[in-house]
Amino acid sequence: MDIKIDIKEIMGEKAKNGYIPVELITDRGEISCRFYKVNSNNLGVIWVGGVGGGWDTPAEGLYPELSEKLKENGISSLRIRYRYPHDLNESVYDVIAGIKFLENVGASKIALVGHSLGGAVVIQAASSSDSVRTVITLSTQSYGADSVLNISKDTSILLIHGADDPVLPSSCSRQVYNKAHDPKEIVILTGNAHCLDESSEKVHQIVYDWIISELNR
Repeated sequence: MDIKIDIKEIMGEKAKNGYIPVELITDRGEISCRFYKVNSNNLGVIWVGGVGGGWDTPAEGLYPELSEKLKENGISSLRIRYRYPHDLNESVYDVIAGIKFLENVGASKIALVGHSLGGAVVIQAASSSDSVRTVITLSTQSYGADSVLNISKDTSILLIHGADDPVLPSSCSRQVYNKAHDPKEIVILTGNAHCLDESSEKVHQIVYDWIISELNR
């Protein structure tokens, strides 16, 4: 997918709450982002939520907390707010535009993290980019995730799911895991529902450790 983007330089603004607001201007509209910038942007992470849209995040603030924490390791983050959170294809477009943005500021190794619908979104986006080194899905849906078969052999995947998810059963992640190539890992958390709030600290640590390891291999 060929995407041309311009950047509305809100980046000149002083960062607030640890991030710089950025608008990616595309031929399909403006994509609102929050950019957690570091001095060296060769490593980056993109974070996306589900159909709720907005700046939603699972696991009790996983996205903003790790976006801040990863800056200490020289890893920038880009949180993306979907233009149309109920549209899988448009959401994939938004993430690919985000990948282009990170590449434009110097990123050569990128991690993609998506919750719920966002799991299928990041899997599809990863299959279109050589810069993506790892994908992390949280309570992913299986619909739209068959693109895991097309992800580069050098790209790893981590799937985390709650055993008691009433929205999307953990079998969704198992289906994706079974289709994915190595390196891959799946974590099923007992007593956890769709947002993984019950084991938020554990989720934070698992995701943090995985990103650090995979972007530095």
